[in-house]
Order: sequence, then structure tokens, then C-alpha cells
Amino acid sequence: MPASLCGIWEIISNTNFEGYVTALGINPYLRKIAMKLKLRKITEQQGDQFIIKITSTFQNYTITFKVGQEFKEFTKGLDSRHMKSLLRWEGNKLVCEQIGEKKNRGWIHWIEDDNLCCPSCTLFLEIPHSCKNIYK
Repeated sequence: MPASLCGIWEIISNTNFEGYVTALGINPYLRKIAMKLKLRKITEQQGDQFIIKITSTFQNYTITFKVGQEFKEFTKGLDSRHMKSLLRWEGNKLVCEQIGEKKNRGWIHWIEDDNLCCPSCTLFLEIPHSCKNIYK
């Protein structure tokens, strides 16, 4: 059984975020704002349903999903993409593959040293433009 990802997590590290949002095509004005945000990630589980909330003083975003069930997602306020997302467990890692307007996107969550590790990538699994967020 994977470790619980549930909790309230405050960002403590954000490696290569500017390169990642540049590769996504985020405009320079929003990139500057995004670089200054102190993100909070709230992860909840209700039965087999997960809820992930990303909050900041600028924008909030929530996704609700069940592992193994594809769902439609719109990243309003982030990079405003329409896509289908599918999450699965790979060992102790929660892996999200996103299929849509921008190809080969995804992210992974896992617990390491009591921190929530959250890398995101623009080319799923190949990771030429990636960032890694660490939350405590």
C-alpha cells in the first residue's frame, strides 16, 4: 500500500520552475507572478476519490479524481489546457499522465523524507523540460 499523500503541504523548494513554465508557453507576465508565489497543496482522500487543491494568493486550482479512471481536466488559471488525465499507482508514486492540447505531459507525487515530492514534466518520462517542487 502506498504511503498517504494526504495533508497540508507548504512549498519549500521549486527547482527549474521558470524553464518549465517557459516550455509550457506561459506568457512572461504570468511567469513572473508564478515565480513569486508560495504554493500550498492540500491533498485529501474520501474513499477511493482524491482531491488535490493548489492554493496561493493569486490563484487556486482543484482536481478531483479516482485512481485508474480517466477524467476530463481544464487547467483554468494555470496554463488553460483541456485534456484527459489518468492517474495510477506505480509502487509508492502517484503518476498522472495528461493527454490533450500539449502532448506528453504529466506529474508524479510521492513521499520522501517526510516531504511531498512533485516533479512535473513536458515530455512525459523523457523530462527535457521539468521542474521539481518539494513540499513540507
